[in-house]
Amino acid sequence: MALPQRILFPPEEICMDWQQRQRPGAGLCNLGSTCYINVILQCLTYTPPLANYLLSRDHSQLCHQQGFCMMCTMEAHVRKVLCSSANVIWPRAVVRDLKFIGEEFEPDVAGDAYEFLRRALEAMQRACLSGSSNVDNSPQTTTIIHQIFGGFLKSRVTCLSCQAVSDSYKAFLHVLLDIKAPSSLTAALEDFVTPKKLDGKYCLKCSKCQKVTVSKKVTVHRVPKVFTVCLERAADHTGKKISKIVEYPEYLDLRPYMSDTAGEPLLYSLYALVVHRGDTCLDGHFFCYTKASNGLWYKMDDESVDNCGIHAVLRQQAYLLFYAR
Repeated sequence: MALPQRILFPPEEICMDWQQRQRPGAGLCNLGSTCYINVILQCLTYTPPLANYLLSRDHSQLCHQQGFCMMCTMEAHVRKVLCSSANVIWPRAVVRDLKFIGEEFEPDVAGDAYEFLRRALEAMQRACLSGSSNVDNSPQTTTIIHQIFGGFLKSRVTCLSCQAVSDSYKAFLHVLLDIKAPSSLTAALEDFVTPKKLDGKYCLKCSKCQKVTVSKKVTVHRVPKVFTVCLERAADHTGKKISKIVEYPEYLDLRPYMSDTAGEPLLYSLYALVVHRGDTCLDGHFFCYTKASNGLWYKMDDESVDNCGIHAVLRQQAYLLFYAR
């Protein structure tokens, strides 16, 4: 992998520990089927390196973007949640500009928390690249957003006939895991990195011997500072939901799922998760649990913010998991 020619944000300026320790901030008013937005806003607000950066106002002081800017919007939102004395705030600015975050979102229409997370991160990434001309794929991975949430996956394709090997690399901001069979996060990660035989409609042709049966193995090649996982609960396209409990640890070691499994453990700590309550994926309600800067856990359900213990946090039907390095 080639090193970037230009660094858009100095990695040494990213602080993983809270620079300000305080009680949890405000709850978020539901403005009409906006619980899927509220949970992602809360999880991002309690992501320490992102919150530290947004509270510094470094982005808005240098931003010259005309019109909507997701980074400026998030900066104002995080400051309002964490710095105001209000118990509840209205995230009107985010809901007002939903169409700029993702065209599929509409006010008063229920949405999916994972889709909103994807679009929110993409919108923040676009904001970080605004004003940068001729930015190729390499410097795009040096924004503050990609340096916090982004890593690289390595895809190794092996021809089962001639044993020829081809490697490729892909940047990621989040990982989607299949939980139809696995009953734990670690088992789902093990399945994720297990080589898969590709044939039939999924076949790939070997450039060396032109045979079509290959094996593909995906591993984490470069770890992010914040590892974000979606446990795919959609059983099919009808909206049927996989409601089983998938166990997840408070502390996670990513080393076994790396391209290079040798070396020291790569330890991550759980700091937020999103839960979906409902019989199908097409209806229901989202709420979340976050770890505030004071080190305590809180259940955040729209307007309500209630203290809870780690044992309650680890017994949920989790949908999204957020781990910090």
